[in-house]
Amino acid sequence: MADSPMLRSGFAAPSTPTLRTRRARWKDGRLLLGVLLVAIAALAGAKILSAADDTTAVWAAKRDMPIGVTITGDDLTTVNVRFTSDDAARQYVAADADLKGMVTTRAISKGEFVPRQAATTKSDNERTELPLSVATGRLPSDTAVGDHVDVWVIPKDRPAAKLWAEVRVVQIDTVKGVAGSSARRQVLVGLGAEYVRGLPATLALMSAGEPVLIRRGR
Repeated sequence: MADSPMLRSGFAAPSTPTLRTRRARWKDGRLLLGVLLVAIAALAGAKILSAADDTTAVWAAKRDMPIGVTITGDDLTTVNVRFTSDDAARQYVAADADLKGMVTTRAISKGEFVPRQAATTKSDNERTELPLSVATGRLPSDTAVGDHVDVWVIPKDRPAAKLWAEVRVVQIDTVKGVAGSSARRQVLVGLGAEYVRGLPATLALMSAGEPVLIRRGR
């Protein structure tokens, strides 16, 4: 049998290459770790951006404002604040509220956020102020300065009667006396001219009973 030309040349026949199964890249542990790190970074970035936008714009004082001054645009600036709760945010005047022409009901320091109860209209500011001694069970426990209340009286020998409607709470102190029915709060309310005219008769009626404060919606 004749030798093949390749054998005569002194070279062996080429061997068939060994086939090896390559592992898919997506199964590589390092690749999975990289994908996981990228996902974590993207999630953290989204949370940071979301937190950065979770602010409320409120009014702040550009300078000291004593009590009783009329507020102008030069007195205010807006600041973005991240409050811990909605209740905390509601304690201050939002920047979309118009405070120009209103009167300060207490001193406001430079840089201080303007509290909701620190400003009122000129008409409210000119009201007659009347102190009331109210039993703690006869007004909402969270009554605050700036709230508007209806004042009723409950006499001992006649039906309850409404004295004034939507009067503004100007000042309110802490609980006086001991716990229980004897504990009282001192509430200062502002009365308009329409109520001042009949004040003597109203006070006489109140002296025969207990005042009750019913708060209007905030």
